[in-house]
Amino acid sequence: MTNRERIIQTLLCKPTDRVPFGVSLGFLPWGSTLERWRQESGIKDLNINEYFGYDQGFITLPLEQGPFPHIPEKIISQNEEFIIKTDWRGITMRNRRDGNSMPEFLAHPIRTPDDWERYKDEKLQPHLTERIASLNELIATYKKIDAPIQVGSFPWGMFGTPRDLLGTEELLIGFYTQPELIKDIINTYTDLWLKLFAEVENKIHIDHIHIWEDMSGKTGSLISMQMVEEFMMPSYDRIADFAAKHNIPLISVDSDGLVNELLEVMIKHGVNVFLPFEVQAGNDILEYRKKYPFLGIIGGLDKNTLSETAPKEAMYHELDKAEEMLSFGGYIPAFDHLIPPNVPWHKWKFFMNELKKIIGL
Repeated sequence: MTNRERIIQTLLCKPTDRVPFGVSLGFLPWGSTLERWRQESGIKDLNINEYFGYDQGFITLPLEQGPFPHIPEKIISQNEEFIIKTDWRGITMRNRRDGNSMPEFLAHPIRTPDDWERYKDEKLQPHLTERIASLNELIATYKKIDAPIQVGSFPWGMFGTPRDLLGTEELLIGFYTQPELIKDIINTYTDLWLKLFAEVENKIHIDHIHIWEDMSGKTGSLISMQMVEEFMMPSYDRIADFAAKHNIPLISVDSDGLVNELLEVMIKHGVNVFLPFEVQAGNDILEYRKKYPFLGIIGGLDKNTLSETAPKEAMYHELDKAEEMLSFGGYIPAFDHLIPPNVPWHKWKFFMNELKKIIGL
């Protein structure tokens, strides 16, 4: 069985020779975590993909899914610890220079309907040839790699993208006060993405469409399921129709936070893979597996159980959880986000080696 076949068949809950190993964001460290591991391991050029033998994951194609041409980046202020800048999407943010945190968004490019019309007219025209120019240069290489082909990635989604354009509070209020604006933003991006995906499909077969949302907190979705159905699911249906027409087997969604309600709705609209199932938000992948036996699940292992202060029993609990999930199928074991710098090398190395034994490597 090829690596590509193994990943796809696993997530379709079909039999495979073994499950994929190392295929997820939940196997990757923050930059400061990797520096710690290099120091503690004594391996100055440590590459964890090579060290542990991770399988090749999805090949995410380089597509221009957002504003094009890019908005020129502008540095507003900086000091030894922070830098404030406006990025290529028009979002002004404050970020740590070391990159070891999520950025703080300070201002957003869309404040009024007129702002949106200008942004749409100037930055969201198809220009399909230019938007896939990088792909054309690499397509021969991608065809030789034994891995599934993915379109869609961070930061593109039906909730995630409008939130970045407007800001969280403005988007949430806008669902009530400017519903037609919100729908137009979602529809405009969906139109663009489907045109891009069709161009890609003419050049190389797509295996996986990924949608990034990050639309939940520890108590659940930031909007009601009624709003999810009204505003987001028409675009999900269009994507599912496109996938069915072109024999694309996987449609996945990435959302942090508690996703129990989202799962129930999104599965009805074509989503068959979900990640990363944050444990501290209350997600229990064993319960989800019982409720959704044919859902492809990636993640759901608690990264906090590997911290230097966590008891060994907690780590063994996650290994047991992974083994039980694997017995049901349809699961790629992984942690529930990037690995933080409070995880020591010896714990990570132990967990990876034990997980490989469970997988059969």
